[in-house]
Amino acid sequence: MSEASILYEKRGAVAIITLNRPDKLNAFNTKMHEALRLTLDMIGRESDIRCLLLTGSGRGFCAGQDLGDRAVSGDQRVDLGETVGRDYNPLIKRLHNSDIPTVCAVNGVAAGAGANIALACDIVIASKKAKFVEVFANIGLLPDSGGTYHLPRHIGLARALGMSLLGEPVTAETAKDWGLIWETAEPDALMDKALAIAGALAAKPPLGLRQIRKAIRESFDHNLDEQTEIERQSMRELGFTDDYAEAVSAFLEKRTPKFKGT
Repeated sequence: MSEASILYEKRGAVAIITLNRPDKLNAFNTKMHEALRLTLDMIGRESDIRCLLLTGSGRGFCAGQDLGDRAVSGDQRVDLGETVGRDYNPLIKRLHNSDIPTVCAVNGVAAGAGANIALACDIVIASKKAKFVEVFANIGLLPDSGGTYHLPRHIGLARALGMSLLGEPVTAETAKDWGLIWETAEPDALMDKALAIAGALAAKPPLGLRQIRKAIRESFDHNLDEQTEIERQSMRELGFTDDYAEAVSAFLEKRTPKFKGT
């Protein structure tokens, strides 16, 4: 019996998903997509989960699509748009629009869709041995899985075009310097650092985090007047929450707050 392609673990309020096809550098096939969807569905039903941590097993984070799963030869053709629409686009949107913060611990190479899945998460921390590679141009394709959306927003037009057109590996340190990711870590300290970040997020008021993520992500579509009005409305809503009242009370009473997400 083959080992599960998706591993799930729960530590307190943190859900940990591990991509687990290490012999294929955790490249996706159809069954792996199905397993990940089911795992995310299960997490969505657990009301006590406050943060999602995504990582990979073995020496790579994710090599993107397993080309052997949709190989072409001779006159055969595969509708790549169908694969993207059925599997990758829903996954990217799910991570991007998640109700809880998402952290990605990139433990090794993140290539193609694998790189863009990582970039769909809120906070990315990478091993100093990790690399990000937009390999699509090398096989006659373009960066899917949100690549053409997230890359220019993270690192600007010039670097987004350079990564996408040249397909050259970008080291973790360069990715950090460019603003592509949040932080780097020594390989043996990566998961401890990622878990500490996830744990810190899980301990914060969830409604406030949700509004922060939404407002920042949508700010590119608004002018200053529109965005400041969104801030005003959000502050009004959050100011009436039980969590804000608890935070103020805990501060005044010099104790640790207990947030309920209400």
